[in-house]
Amino acid sequence: MDNAEFARRYGPWALIAGASEGTGASFARRLAQSGLNLILVARRDGPLARLAEELRAAHGIECVTASIDLAGEDAAARLLAAAGPREVGLLILNAGADPNGAMFLDNPIANWDMLAMRNVMTAMRALHAFGTPMRERGRGGLMVVGSGACYGGLPGIGVYAATKAFDLVLCEALWAELEPHGVDVLSYVIGRTDTPAHRELMEARGMPVPTGLADPDDVARLGLERLAYGPVCNWGEADDEAVMSATSAAQRRERIRAIAKASAAYAGKD
Repeated sequence: MDNAEFARRYGPWALIAGASEGTGASFARRLAQSGLNLILVARRDGPLARLAEELRAAHGIECVTASIDLAGEDAAARLLAAAGPREVGLLILNAGADPNGAMFLDNPIANWDMLAMRNVMTAMRALHAFGTPMRERGRGGLMVVGSGACYGGLPGIGVYAATKAFDLVLCEALWAELEPHGVDVLSYVIGRTDTPAHRELMEARGMPVPTGLADPDDVARLGLERLAYGPVCNWGEADDEAVMSATSAAQRRERIRAIAKASAAYAGKD
């Protein structure tokens, strides 16, 4: 898909939540190269402002920023307010790492509440808020950046894994619902990526930064390439390859299509 077609399909504005660094910043740079105007969202103002200035100068696009804590009860409403009257054709929910690094019962429940709010409630509300006008327009894209942790419960990151499983299943269902309306949905399941946040987490735990981390630019490139195919893309795997889970992205896609077809036939019966 060339830049003109990409802009027609997903423009004129893209909103990226979790855009200040790492994969989010890489998404922003690639979208700016494609000519989309950007709404950049993260908690920290400084990195957002610097990135916005860079992208305006390099690509001549419009770029606005908003400092929003996605763990806040009003986060989805604030995302809508940041977009204002702008036509958002692409939503990328890239935030949602787990800063806790603790067993479930060893961490105050308030910390798990914040993680669930950010990865579940805010994600669900944002997909609903931005997906509704996309369906009406008959075009657009919704992407939730997830984690291979979604495929199984893991001690120490149990809540994180559970929230990512929620995002995966919701995206798969939403993909089936919106495919007939021309709106693309992707749950982008990535692995360990070389981001500042990941390096800080390793340092805080007294662990060396592992080798073989994915490059954020490569991750962003593949995610945008696979957006049109949905509903799942597993980083580092071919579409028909199953490594992270027992089923490949292609198998999950066909299963959802079969279930959607059966459900439609059942609903159509008298």
